[in-house]
Amino acid sequence: MGRGSGAIIALAGVLAVLAAGTPAALAGEGPEGALFVAGKRGNTLSKVDLATGAEVLRVPSCTNPHELATSPDGKHVALACYGGTSVDIFRTDTLEKVRSIDLGANAGPHGIVWHASGTIYATAEGRRSIFQLVGPLTSATTLFEFGTGKEGSHMLAISPDERTAWTTDLGSRTVTRIDLKTRRAPLSVTVGEEPEGIALSPDGSTLWVSARGSNQAFALDPQSMEVRKTVPTGRFPLRIAVRPQGDVAVTSDLQDGILSVIDTATAKVIRTIPVSSPAEAEARFQVTILWSKDGRRIYVAETASDTVAEVDYERGTVLRRFTSGEGGDGMAILP
Repeated sequence: MGRGSGAIIALAGVLAVLAAGTPAALAGEGPEGALFVAGKRGNTLSKVDLATGAEVLRVPSCTNPHELATSPDGKHVALACYGGTSVDIFRTDTLEKVRSIDLGANAGPHGIVWHASGTIYATAEGRRSIFQLVGPLTSATTLFEFGTGKEGSHMLAISPDERTAWTTDLGSRTVTRIDLKTRRAPLSVTVGEEPEGIALSPDGSTLWVSARGSNQAFALDPQSMEVRKTVPTGRFPLRIAVRPQGDVAVTSDLQDGILSVIDTATAKVIRTIPVSSPAEAEARFQVTILWSKDGRRIYVAETASDTVAEVDYERGTVLRRFTSGEGGDGMAILP
């Protein structure tokens, strides 16, 4: 597909199931809903029908697209254009682009959250800041920029009450707390080597961080930023995601091809889930992880093989693999 064509490629009816070892992996027996995947090498945005496993739409996007977030009403999906300066918004039904919001020179937006309030938050790595986009679907969108003062502010989490944001700062080896209301000076603490993954527990009581360079996960106090617990994980835990039920956090251990499952009450790894064999890990190159809304499945973006693995959490098995464009990385789900 030519990147400048603007044409939508319809792939409906093509079942993209690459691996199916259990009855639950058969077409028509999967969950309902849609999965959106940003293809960072192909500069595309894809939509996968979770009921069938088919990639039903793929459209050109911006250069080097990364993280994604769906709107509270499920009608739109926002894309962080890491290779540029904008946050682009698409309709979830047709993947028609409806807005492109520029964040300014050198922004390099990466992490993104579409808050339940309707406001979008995005990191601007090149500006060492985050942005708050109020009214992103209106003609009067208002932008507020909050400096982190740190290198590589990459991923972020937002509190339910929108008073606080947290970023992982890869280049500075820090995690930063940003006060969105009083605009006090941000508070940064050193956390492991190359902290990247970040997730807030559903009750807001714990901030979870994974540090890919030191093979560790950390439980932090969200306000004091004190490290409460340190958890050894598999190798290169690129991302961390807390189950919607709050009972476990999972890290995506890229170099081992596994997921480490951490009991959030004890801060201990209770089991691991193989997604690919150690021999396949480099060829798959798993990155972003995403829970289904019911906490039964985990979706794992495998950037090198252009696939997304669907994992049954309870059984710890890969149910299916979907194709989703070149270099799938960021993901968002629509139940």
